[in-house]
Amino acid sequence: MKTLLPNPDALSLSELVAQMVVVRASGFLFDHEIRYPVWEPTAAVLQHYVKDLGVGGVILLGASAGEIALRTQQLQTWANIPLLICADVEEGVGQRFSGATWFPPPMSLAEIAQKDLTLACHYAEQMGKVTAQESLAIGLNWVLAPTVDVNNNPNNPVINVRAFGETPEIVSALATAFIQGAHSHRVLTTAKHFPGHGDTEIDSHLELPTIPHDRDRLDQIELPPFKAAIAAGVDSVMSAHLQIPAFDPNYPATLSSKVLTDTLRQELGFEGLISTDAMIMGAIANNYGTEESCILAIEAGADILMMPVEPEKTIQAVCDAVESGRLSRDRIQASVERIWRAKQKVCLTPTSTEDPHAWEGSPSPALETERLTQQLGQSNTLNAEILRQSMKVHRPNVPQVSHGRNLIIVDDLVDCDFLTRTAPAIALPQPFGFTQTEIIDRHTPAIHTDDYAAFPTLLQLFIRGNPFRGIAGLTDSAQFWFDFLLQKNQLQAIVIYGSPYILDQFVPKLSQNIPYVFTFGQMQSAQAIALQTLFSA
Repeated sequence: MKTLLPNPDALSLSELVAQMVVVRASGFLFDHEIRYPVWEPTAAVLQHYVKDLGVGGVILLGASAGEIALRTQQLQTWANIPLLICADVEEGVGQRFSGATWFPPPMSLAEIAQKDLTLACHYAEQMGKVTAQESLAIGLNWVLAPTVDVNNNPNNPVINVRAFGETPEIVSALATAFIQGAHSHRVLTTAKHFPGHGDTEIDSHLELPTIPHDRDRLDQIELPPFKAAIAAGVDSVMSAHLQIPAFDPNYPATLSSKVLTDTLRQELGFEGLISTDAMIMGAIANNYGTEESCILAIEAGADILMMPVEPEKTIQAVCDAVESGRLSRDRIQASVERIWRAKQKVCLTPTSTEDPHAWEGSPSPALETERLTQQLGQSNTLNAEILRQSMKVHRPNVPQVSHGRNLIIVDDLVDCDFLTRTAPAIALPQPFGFTQTEIIDRHTPAIHTDDYAAFPTLLQLFIRGNPFRGIAGLTDSAQFWFDFLLQKNQLQAIVIYGSPYILDQFVPKLSQNIPYVFTFGQMQSAQAIALQTLFSA
């Protein structure tokens, strides 16, 4: 087999190490629009990372799909070696970048699978296909999906509805279908978070969770979906920031050779890219430090360092570890060769030669934003089918009042892009008499209920897991208003968007004459379908 880097001196040590680094960047082109300045560099610094340091990839967040197309072109123009450009698009490209298709969370397919696994697998395959197609249309070549964690803990704040279900059989089937669909286009796919983040109640964005189960349990529940993903040809596997004593009592999975090398590489036979989860996350950064954690991850077997806190210092620290003999150059070279194979797959243009190095000088792939627009009709139809098939409805009567309250509760209204002035959650209840719209989030000051006017109320709750906040279940505000409206006999109907575990908690308390609708989606298409169902004659 011909090596992809026949001359080890073709790149300097720092250039080799830089290829292992993926930096976070805003999708917005202008610095004043950056939303997370602690994590997202200015354009000048980003250009330095890409052009001067030669980082291997960029992960994007924020902006519209159209602006992302411009951003990815800009990034590839800066790069001397084509970049892997990725995003967390587990629910479709529109989850992160407005204008593209935003599917309901993967757990919606698990709901369908309980009734018709064949249909659910069809939807999963189509979801993978659309996600890959729209990614390529705007310049993304690495899809950070599917999530193959088995969410068997309802209190899980970080996985929750991101999972394809609560059993390894359903998760394996749906994840396999998603990967097969995505591979109909030239993108990389990712199974995450190895060896399984489904049974935690601690958010690894904030702290280090522990999975206490023995190896037999891990073999039965956590590992089968990863085995299925590998069998389906998944291109990369992302590690979990978890302490799992059954594998390694000393190091979390991301930093454990027993997990990444002994188990994933050798036991499961995975030959693709191993990526860390974001190295800025508290589970790692707060316990192991910026530079040491990255060295430990490479020692453990990681090929990609995802979002290190300080990329330049990270590259230098890894180079120093090689110079000191702690890491070998061969170890770095092995990772870069895997990166080369991945880039060869997604960076070659159709007119490129068979030369395995042709991608290094090949032009950036042509963007196809017009095709994205043309195919939105089909993807919107698929989206609506999944939403309707996974919805839960109890509608003993049609709620219509002369003057009622539309009470909407969200976690944080500032980051609530799906509640615009014309959003269905606001506009659709009005013709049915729910004209007094009130929106409450965790920042809303406490209201003295003694002075709260009595109105028949439609309660709409937007609740799902919130990474970086550690929230999986009911907020205090949502619980209070649900109980208050029931006690005062003001609750006319309830719509829940997001977590099915919230519905499970509420239904036993509802009388049979109160209608409800549950939908996994929170986007405006989900709002429209849910409310049209609720108010339909």
